[in-house]
Amino acid sequence: MSAPGINPATVPRRAWKSWNTKLHLYLGLYFLVFLWLFAVSGLLLNHAWRFAEFWPQRQQTSRAQRVTLAQGGGDLARAQDLMRQLDLAGEVEWTATRPTLQRFEFRVQRPGRTVEVRVDTEQQSATIQEIRVNGWGFFRSLHTFTGTRAHAPTAERDWWLTQLWSFAMDALAGGLLLLVATSVVLARERRDQWLGSAAALGAGVAVCAFFVFGLRWL
Repeated sequence: MSAPGINPATVPRRAWKSWNTKLHLYLGLYFLVFLWLFAVSGLLLNHAWRFAEFWPQRQQTSRAQRVTLAQGGGDLARAQDLMRQLDLAGEVEWTATRPTLQRFEFRVQRPGRTVEVRVDTEQQSATIQEIRVNGWGFFRSLHTFTGTRAHAPTAERDWWLTQLWSFAMDALAGGLLLLVATSVVLARERRDQWLGSAAALGAGVAVCAFFVFGLRWL
C-alpha cells in the first residue's frame, strides 16, 4: 500500500532520476583530476608557451657499468634482466641485437624519463644514457604515454605501471561515455529549458562534424 498522496507509477521514475543524478555527480568528481591533467597536458601540446619549455632544460647523464648477459631467452627477457642489474624501471620500448657489432641495445621509457642502454656483449659492459625532463615535460608525456609502439602494434605492455595506467585510461574513456549519457538524460528531464540544451547539443554536433568530415574533405 502506497503512502497517501504518492502515485506508485512515479516511484520508479523518481528512483531512476535520483540514480542518474548521483551517477553524473560521482563520476564527475572521480574523474575531475584526470580531466584537469589531460586538459593541462593538451594545452601544452597545443601551444609552444615559453614558460612551459622543457626540452632545452633537459638533464642528460651517461654512465658505464659491468653486466652479466643472461643465456637464452628472447630480447625482452634479456632487457628485463639487464634492467634489474642496472636498477632501471619502465616500459621497454624496443630492443635491437646487432651481431656484427657485438651489441645489444634497448630503450626504457617512462613519463619524463628516457634511458638508452647499449651493451657490449664481448666486454660484458653497458653504457647507460639517460634523459630527464622537468615537470612540464612530464605532464606532456602523460598525455601520449601508452606503452605501445607504432612499429609493433601486437607488442604487450611489459611494465605493471604501464598496464595500470592503460586500465585507468580505459576507465576514464568509459566513465566519460557514461558522464555524457547521464548529461543527455539530465537535459531530457529539463523539458522546461529544452531550448538551451538543444542549442548546446546542436553546436557541439556541428563543430565536431566539421572537424571529423570537413578537414577530411575540404
